[in-house]
Amino acid sequence: MDAFNNLIYGFSIALDPINIFYVFAGVFAGTVIGMLPGLGPISALALMIPLTFGMEPSSGLILMAGVYYGAIFGGSTSSILLNAPGVAGTVATSFDGYPLAKQGQAGKALAIAAYASFIGGTISIIFLMLVAPLLGRVAVSFGPAEYFSLMVLGLTAVVSLSDKSLVKGLIAAVVGVMISIMGIDLQTGTERFTFGTVHLLDGIDFLVVALGIFALAEVFYMLLRGGGGKEQPRNAIGSLRLTKQEVRQIAPPIGRSSILGFFTGVLPGAGATIGSFLGYSMEKRLAKDGDTFGKGNIKGVAAPESANNAACTGSFVPLLTLGVPGSGSTAVLLGALLVMGVSPGPAMLVDRPDVFWGVVASMYLGNIFLLVLNLPLIPLIAKILDLPRPLLLALILIFCMVGVYGMSFSVFDLLLLLGFGLLGLGMRLFGFPAAPLILALILGSIMEESMRRALQISGGDWSIFIDKPISLALLVVAALSLTLPLLRKFRAR
Repeated sequence: MDAFNNLIYGFSIALDPINIFYVFAGVFAGTVIGMLPGLGPISALALMIPLTFGMEPSSGLILMAGVYYGAIFGGSTSSILLNAPGVAGTVATSFDGYPLAKQGQAGKALAIAAYASFIGGTISIIFLMLVAPLLGRVAVSFGPAEYFSLMVLGLTAVVSLSDKSLVKGLIAAVVGVMISIMGIDLQTGTERFTFGTVHLLDGIDFLVVALGIFALAEVFYMLLRGGGGKEQPRNAIGSLRLTKQEVRQIAPPIGRSSILGFFTGVLPGAGATIGSFLGYSMEKRLAKDGDTFGKGNIKGVAAPESANNAACTGSFVPLLTLGVPGSGSTAVLLGALLVMGVSPGPAMLVDRPDVFWGVVASMYLGNIFLLVLNLPLIPLIAKILDLPRPLLLALILIFCMVGVYGMSFSVFDLLLLLGFGLLGLGMRLFGFPAAPLILALILGSIMEESMRRALQISGGDWSIFIDKPISLALLVVAALSLTLPLLRKFRAR
């Protein structure tokens, strides 16, 4: 009853006309930004900070939160239509969303993404409302050793799903980790894998790798097959309607992935990207038709989309109850809150209930706005696939180049984009999976930092990773995720 009364109080704040406008403006801006590879939620949130000066803290956070989860919601569009995930949390969506678009079911893929995002966001808001204070205390129990083991589990879960070869999956993951640690080591100041050039001192940005491996590689692959000619995609949009059988197929994955995504988002450092990969890998293991994942399975769109939006909402738990940002986006939100004179932490529910419950209630409105905004626009957005193939390839190329160059204004990054495009083409031709490389790139630096901190705490004793029960359990599950596929193949032989 306390949670219900608090929610009623939150709606009294969120339903203020000016706050309704801020919710709508935030989710609309976030959706547009998510559709455009190159911007991403962090840049958008940083641009929003000056706009929040002079606002009530509850209104400012309502606006910025709308931009954040709106960008995750809208990021699926470019992933499905162009295979160009500009937001890290929608990379897994492209694995099955883009094949569906190529099969003439772009409308259905976008509709499933919209429904899954809405349901995942709504379920996670209910969890946020009911268990935020308790989960905030649980998240504190995760130390460096537990985080390292969690990152290892996330990586091995994706590697083990490599369709053709576990070895190729491991090779791709190792390459991803190597890319992630390029640049100056922040602890020792040592240059690593910079090859004597100042352009690599800051490492390589995720967007350069993701757009190269997925979008640019797709352009090269289509050109290699002669896809730049007169070939026109037929029935590019397809129907937005879902049959009863399809609804029954995606309902369990959406429910499971929403819960998994929320609890993943609660852990600082995990976030929407890991949540989406974990949701995708879990459903691929549980599905009887798991071998069709990556070829246009609708469950492969529903699972990561519900998981990443649920994780996005879950990331507000450590932010608001502990003052601990779980990602770059929530770090910007934390900075905005401090600028507005609000100190997130355990006392926030007592000192500033208007901010906490106002944001929670606004998320209900935001998810409804996102669904109403996106569903009618799907036929219009999917028209992009009706473009002549040469023009579509040129459009993808321009998106990639403008997104990368606009991020750093560096010609060197454009050369890196070309290099990763060729790498992605080679991986595709020789059967190396892209998912382990991308996830390892995201997790590599977090794994290294967590490992170092754990070893500093233990004085260099590696047994810290197995002495802690949670860390040991996570490592055991990670080991099983790698060995069980091998045992199944051995038994099959």
